[in-house]
Amino acid sequence: MYRKAVTIRLMEEALLAAAEEGQIGGAMHTAIGHEANAIGAAYALRPGDYVTCTYRGHHHGLAWGMDPGRAIAEVMGRSDGFAKGKGGSMHFVSPELGMMGANGIVAAQVPHAAGLALASYLRGEERVAITFFGDGALFQGVMHETFNMASKWKLPLIFYCENNRYSEMTPIWRTSSIEDIFLFPRAYGMATVQIDGNDVEVVHAAVSEAAERARTGSGPTFIEGITYRLAGHMAGDLETYRPPEEVERQQTYEPLTVLRRKLRARGVDEDQIAEIDEEVDEKIDEAVAFAENSPWPDTSETYLDVFAGSASGGA
Repeated sequence: MYRKAVTIRLMEEALLAAAEEGQIGGAMHTAIGHEANAIGAAYALRPGDYVTCTYRGHHHGLAWGMDPGRAIAEVMGRSDGFAKGKGGSMHFVSPELGMMGANGIVAAQVPHAAGLALASYLRGEERVAITFFGDGALFQGVMHETFNMASKWKLPLIFYCENNRYSEMTPIWRTSSIEDIFLFPRAYGMATVQIDGNDVEVVHAAVSEAAERARTGSGPTFIEGITYRLAGHMAGDLETYRPPEEVERQQTYEPLTVLRRKLRARGVDEDQIAEIDEEVDEKIDEAVAFAENSPWPDTSETYLDVFAGSASGGA
C-alpha cells in the first residue's frame, strides 16, 4: 500500500511539473493528499467490481491498476494513453480493470455507478460498484435521486465522499447546512459512516464492511472520508482562498506521513522506506519518458471509438 501511495504522489507531482512546462493542455486536477481513499478502497474490493469517479481521478486509476506510463501518456494526450489520448486528465477509463470512467461533470458518475450496480443485481452477480465524489457533489440533485433509488432497490453500491472540505475554492461551511455531511443520506434509510480518509487501513476496513453489506443484499452504504488536498483545486491554482498555515498543519495528517508512521511502528526502518521511495522515483521518471516519447494520435483516428461500432471511423 505504501508503494502504491508513493507512486500516486510522485506521478501527480510529475504531472504538475509537466503542466508548468506546457506539456498538458486543458484543466488538470491532482489528488495529492487523497491517496489513502482510493488505495484502501481498491484493496478492499474484488477483481470484477466497478468504480466510477470524478475528474480528480488519477489516484483511482492507479489504485485500480493503471500503468503510470500509460496514465501520464493519457494526460498528455498521447496515443499510448488508456483512451489513446482522447480522455485526458478528466476522463480516465480502463474497463478491463473495472475503471468505468472518471467524469468531468460534477456528480455525473454517481448514477452511472448505480446503473452498474443495477446490472449486477439483475444478472444475479456479486459485483459491487463504488463511486467516488467530492463534498461539492453532495448538493447536486442527481445525488439524492440516486440515494433514493439505491436504497429503495437495495443496490450493491458504495457511495464514497472524499471530503477535502473545499468545493473548488469555497469551504464547505459556506455550502452545507450541517457540519457532518454523512448524515444527509440517512434520510434515505442508508447505512452511513464518517472515517479518517487519510488512514488507508481505516478506509480498507470501512469499504470491506460496505462491500460485504452490498454483496449480501443489504443495500448501499455512504462513506464520508475526511481528507485534504495538499495542492490546489487544479494546476495553476494560486490558492489565495486558504492560508498557507492551514495547508502546513495538514502535513502532519496526510496519507504518506501516516503510512510512514505505521511502518516505523511495525519495525520498518528508514533505509527500507527510503529504498521504496527511490525505486518509485526511478519508475516515475521512466513513466514520464515513456509518455513524452509516445506518438501523438493520428488525425485519421479522430472519430474512432466515439460511438459504439465506430471502430472503422465514420463520422
